Amino acid sequence: MTDEVLLRLAATIKSRRSESSDKSYTRQLLDAGPAKCAKKLGEEAFETALAGVGESDMALSAEAADLIYHLLVLLESRHINIADVLAILESRQGTSGLVEKASRGTSTS
Repeated sequence: MTDEVLLRLAATIKSRRSESSDKSYTRQLLDAGPAKCAKKLGEEAFETALAGVGESDMALSAEAADLIYHLLVLLESRHINIADVLAILESRQGTSGLVEKASRGTSTS
């Protein structure tokens, strides 16, 4: 696998918009809209957190993969390109997380 796996997966998810909904789970999620996609992402985040404290490394890895997939589906449901998200991450490289967070004016949670 290369770093481009996220870009390929995002492209596959985008292509599912033209698939039949009875053959594509991704299409069903996209058809349900951003609220459903966000709900599913939240469920996956919870499962990933639980795996992080109480399951095997393999289980955590599998849950993390599900979480990333559902994040990409949510982004696609809102027509947000993964390249835009990656560009933000790139722009934050070399900046202390504490400094970056303070610049956004958010809490420390």
